[in-house]
Amino acid sequence: MDIASLSGISSPYINNYMKNHSVAEQNGSFQGVLSAAMKGLEETNQLQNNAESEEIRFALGEAENTHDLQIAIAKASVALQYTVAVKDGLLDAYKEIMNMQI
Repeated sequence: MDIASLSGISSPYINNYMKNHSVAEQNGSFQGVLSAAMKGLEETNQLQNNAESEEIRFALGEAENTHDLQIAIAKASVALQYTVAVKDGLLDAYKEIMNMQI
């Protein structure tokens, strides 16, 4: 599937996210990359906590509908999948660097 035609697609959420989470503002330094990674981990943790609290609310009968529960679980799942994919990419890059011959 060719996704080149999708490059013009944008949304206010994506634009706002990119403004708030830009690594380029840190001049590409290691500290900037580490800071962005830590923010991503904190956001993933927060989404996991929100999903767990929604599950508890649903189990206790406090939730009015199941939509909030499904949305919270889906957000947490996507965030966790993204975090694992980034971790795997970083490990692959590290292994590739370690296998380089000087």
